[in-house]
Amino acid sequence: MNWISLTAINQLEEIKSKSFEKPQIIFKHSTRCSISAMVLNRLEKWENTTDADFYYLDLIAYRIISNTIAEDFNVFHESPQILVIKNGNCIYDESHNAIAIEDILPYTTTSSY
Repeated sequence: MNWISLTAINQLEEIKSKSFEKPQIIFKHSTRCSISAMVLNRLEKWENTTDADFYYLDLIAYRIISNTIAEDFNVFHESPQILVIKNGNCIYDESHNAIAIEDILPYTTTSSY
């Protein structure tokens, strides 16, 4: 997995803008949570061959960004959590053990743009 580190709030505007061209995926990871570590491990094993960009947020280090994501995309703050951003909006979000690659894949193509 080739992660793009999400470390600045202004990246959220960039993510929204880029989401009009291709899906943007945000993975919110808690470095203190064993479930989050398990999900990250699952994602790391996946060979990403999609059209989407994948962002990694360490929400312990960047809690304000996590809170801004919840506000901007109208989702509850959870961790671990994955969000799919398309056309400036969150069209899919899931958390904890329900995060599964096979559920994310249908959203990671640009063919429906």
